Amino acid sequence: MEPKHCEARWQEEEYYYPSPDFIGQANCADSSVYDRFCLDNFPECFKEMAELLDWDKYWHTILDTSDAPCWKWFVGGKLNACYNCVDRHLKKYRNKTAIYFVPEPEEERILKITYQELWRRVNEMAALLQDFCGLKAGDRVTLHLPMTPELPITMLACARLGVIHSQVFAGFSGKACADRLVDAESEVLITMDVYYRAGSLLDHKQKADEAVKVAEEQGKKVKKVLIWQRYPGKYSSPTPLVEGRDFIVNDLLKNYYHKEVKPVSMPAEGTLFLMYTSGSTGKPKGVQHSIGGYLSYVTWMSKVIQDIHPEDVYWCMADIGWITGHSFVVYGPLALAASTVIYEGTPTYPDAERCWRIAEELGVNIFHTSPTAIRALRKAGEDLPLKYNYEFKHMTTVGEPIEPEVWRWYYKVIGKGKAVIVDTWWQTESGGFLCSTVPAIKPMKPGSAGPGVPGIHPVILDDEGNEIPPGSGKAGNLCIKNPWPGLMQTIWKDRERYVDTYYAKYCKNPKSKDWRDWPYMSGDAAVIAADGYVRILGRVDDVINVAGHRLGTKEIESAALTVEEIAEAAVVAVYDEIKGTVPHLYVSLKPGYDPSDEIAKKVTDAVCDIVGKIAKPAKVFIVPDMPKTRSGKILRRILAAISNKKEDLGDITTLSNPHVIEEIKRLVHG
Repeated sequence: MEPKHCEARWQEEEYYYPSPDFIGQANCADSSVYDRFCLDNFPECFKEMAELLDWDKYWHTILDTSDAPCWKWFVGGKLNACYNCVDRHLKKYRNKTAIYFVPEPEEERILKITYQELWRRVNEMAALLQDFCGLKAGDRVTLHLPMTPELPITMLACARLGVIHSQVFAGFSGKACADRLVDAESEVLITMDVYYRAGSLLDHKQKADEAVKVAEEQGKKVKKVLIWQRYPGKYSSPTPLVEGRDFIVNDLLKNYYHKEVKPVSMPAEGTLFLMYTSGSTGKPKGVQHSIGGYLSYVTWMSKVIQDIHPEDVYWCMADIGWITGHSFVVYGPLALAASTVIYEGTPTYPDAERCWRIAEELGVNIFHTSPTAIRALRKAGEDLPLKYNYEFKHMTTVGEPIEPEVWRWYYKVIGKGKAVIVDTWWQTESGGFLCSTVPAIKPMKPGSAGPGVPGIHPVILDDEGNEIPPGSGKAGNLCIKNPWPGLMQTIWKDRERYVDTYYAKYCKNPKSKDWRDWPYMSGDAAVIAADGYVRILGRVDDVINVAGHRLGTKEIESAALTVEEIAEAAVVAVYDEIKGTVPHLYVSLKPGYDPSDEIAKKVTDAVCDIVGKIAKPAKVFIVPDMPKTRSGKILRRILAAISNKKEDLGDITTLSNPHVIEEIKRLVHG
C-alpha cells in the first residue's frame, strides 16, 4: 500500500545571518511583525498592507467571505492602480528614474524614463485606448509584448482606465496567444513589430497574424491589432500590415500628445489583470487578480521582503509575461517609487558577464532572479562576477527550489558574501510571496524558503487531511490555513475549476462561509523543519513513487548538483514493470569537463549517499544541454517523453534550443 507521505532524507543546513549594515537600513527589523500578523489578528492585520496605498474611498469590510472561497478584500474601498504606481510620486520623485530600459544590443544606449515622463506616456496611451479603441473599465485587452518599456506603459494605461490586461509571455507562439485571447474575450491585441533575443532581431508581428487567425477559427474576431515599433518611426517586421485591422501605435500616439486622462476610481474588488498559467491538464487557467488586495499585497512584500526603498536601483530579471514580472518588476517596485530595470534580452548575451556589466553601470543594489538563471551563470564561469565593481545589499531567488550548493555560490560569489538572500516560494495564484525570511529578522538557510511570510500560515497535510507536525521529517501537501489579499479571486469564467483545484480536497464544509473551513492547497509537496522553515520538494505530481516510496525530484536533483562537474540536473519518472516508476537523471556539465562514465558514477553515488539507495537513478544521461523555454525553464516533460520512448513530445514551440532534442534522443535510445 502506498504511504501517504514521504520522508525527507537530507540534513538541515547551517544558518547564515544578515550583516549589521543591512539590518540598520532595513524597512522592517522589528520581529513583532510576526505577532501583528498572527492568526488571532486575522484579517484586521492586513489593513497595514492596504495603508501603503492611496485610496479614493476607504473600505468598510476588510474581508468579505460571503461567496467563499472567492474572497473579497477591502470591500467598499475605491482606488486606481496606475495612480498608485505613477501619479502619487510626482510631487516628490518627478525627476527620478522610474524605469531603466537596457536594450540587448550593447551599442544601444540605456534609456532612462523618469516618473514625469512615465506619467506623460501612460496618459497618452490611455487616451489612445479610450478614444481610438473605445475601451472602458471591465473590458479585456490581450498584450503580447516583449521586455521593453512599452509593456509596463501599456499595462499602466489599461489600469488607469480600469481595463483588464492579459499579458501573454512574448516567447509563446501565436496559437498560445490565441487560446488566451479567446478565453479572455479580448477584441484588441497589442503587440510589437520586432525585438531582440540572443543576438537575433525576431519578427514578432507574424505571431499576431497567427493569433488572430487561430482566434477567428475558435469564433473570436479581433477588431484591432495595435503594433508598437521597437524603433519608433520605423516598421522593422518583414510581415506586412493588414489594412483596417493593424495600426502602428507610434503613429496613432501623435494624435494624443499632451492628453491627460483622469484615473478611473475602481472598486478594490475589481479585476486588475488576468495571468494565464498552464494547467496540468486542459486549457490554460485565467488566474484573476484584484486591484486593491493584489496591489496592497505586492507593495508590502516589495517593501518588507524585498527591502525596496525609493533610492534603490532594483533589477528583477523575470519576464513581465510571468507573475513575477507583474508583481516585482512593475506593480510592487513602482508603487514604492523605486527605479526598476527592464532588460530586453538573455542574461548570457553576448557573454555571461553581461549581467555584471549592467549591474555595475546602473548601480543596481537589489538583484532578483531564478535558480535556473543562477545555474546558467555559474555554469558559464564560477568567478566571473568577482571581476565587477557592483555591490548588492539584497538578492532574491524565485520560481523553483534552489539547491543548497547553488545557493552557496549565489551568496559567496554573486553576493560577494555581503548580500542577504530571500529564497521565496509563491505562485501565480498567490500574487506575492508566501514563504520567505524577512531578511533583517530571520537567518537564511540554503535550500529552505523560510517560514510563512507575516500573515501567511503554512501547514503540511497528508492525503487524509491530518496535519504533519514540523520537525517530523515527513513531507506532504503544502497548504495555507488562511486567505490573504494577494490571492487570486477565481479562475476567469470557471469558478468550479477554481474550487476543485485549490480547495475541494481539504474543504471541511462546502457550504461554509468561515475561512477556517477552506485551507488553500498549493499543489506543492514540502516538509517543514522544527524551526518552521519550509523546504519545497516540487509539485505534488513531481513526486516519483519508486516501489511505494515517494521521492521528491528536487532532493535527487540537489544531490546531483553537489558533484563538482555538474551544472544542471533534471529528474523524470520512467515506467518500470517491477518498481512502477524509476528515476532517470539528466545532467549537463560545467565548461571544461567532458562526459565520462566516472562522472556518471559520481552522480549516482552522490544520490545514493545523500538521498538513499532507494533513489538511485536507473540511468544517468550526460547531455550537452537541457531542453529549455525562452525564459530558461527546463522542460522535464520532454525528457520524460524521451525516456518513456513516446513519439509525441508535446508542444515544443516554446523551446529556445529545439536542436538538442535529437542529440538527447540519440543518447537515450542509442
